[in-house]
Amino acid sequence: MDSFRSYLLRDLYRDIEKLGGRLAEVEPLIDWEKFRPIIQCLFDNQGPQGGRPNTAPVIMVKMLVLQAWYGLSDPELERQAADRISFRRFLGYPSTIPDSTTVWQLRERLAETGRDRLLWAELQRQLDEKGFWVRKGVSQDASFISADPGGSGPRGEEAETRRSRDGDWAKRREGSTFGYKLHTKADNDHGIVRDLEVTSASVHDSRVDLSEPCEVVYRDKGYFGVKPRGWDATLKRASRGHPLSIWDRMRNARISRRRAPVERVFAVLKRVFHGGHVLVTTVSRVRVRVMFCLMCFNLVRLRGLM
Repeated sequence: MDSFRSYLLRDLYRDIEKLGGRLAEVEPLIDWEKFRPIIQCLFDNQGPQGGRPNTAPVIMVKMLVLQAWYGLSDPELERQAADRISFRRFLGYPSTIPDSTTVWQLRERLAETGRDRLLWAELQRQLDEKGFWVRKGVSQDASFISADPGGSGPRGEEAETRRSRDGDWAKRREGSTFGYKLHTKADNDHGIVRDLEVTSASVHDSRVDLSEPCEVVYRDKGYFGVKPRGWDATLKRASRGHPLSIWDRMRNARISRRRAPVERVFAVLKRVFHGGHVLVTTVSRVRVRVMFCLMCFNLVRLRGLM
């Protein structure tokens, strides 16, 4: 951006800065430049023949963070980034704002290549580098992410509509839910999300194990009977002819207190970052959407820890 326009925006932002802003506070907490090599290779005009200049990869990552933070559609993200000074400041006062098509294309390329996992791994590496490694175990849990069924016909490749490609139905106590299931692993000490996986809604919680060897993992009764890779701290469940002993109930109470904070992840994801319902149609696309929501969650947690 030219120096005069940049000066005006910076001067206007000083009045906003006095009121405080979460974006300005979380922006310096991580090294955004480390994401550049992960995104750079997704653009097609990096060869010797050149081509139309690409938007800076760091700006594109920040655009997706803004989208997840405020629950914006692609067109609304473009409008808000062009209109709001706080957004411009977070993006580094760029001369041009990426359009909605560019944002959509980046999400699609991340979903197709799986490089969103590399973005997540880099964020985790930086968290470890700051000293927020796992000390007191982790808690794993799962929650439904609803989607629009788009018809009552078959699923998969024979689906009548694209909206029913990967989603599935799952029974719940209060009825049935169509969509996907988000599995997360959160650090018990710092409350930071360390890993995630997205599956169809019908996949049982116990079929996904996010624990690492020698890692204490706290889980609810839905995982009972399935051993994890790490040290097992799963709530015990009574069965016919085998009621829980007093020691089992005391053990369950201790585990419940340790794993309770993991529920905060889903509450913030759905109520603050509007990640409880998706309009995308495949598991890989849902994972990209949810991953950026959880990145925002970790940034908020990091803001409170530092």
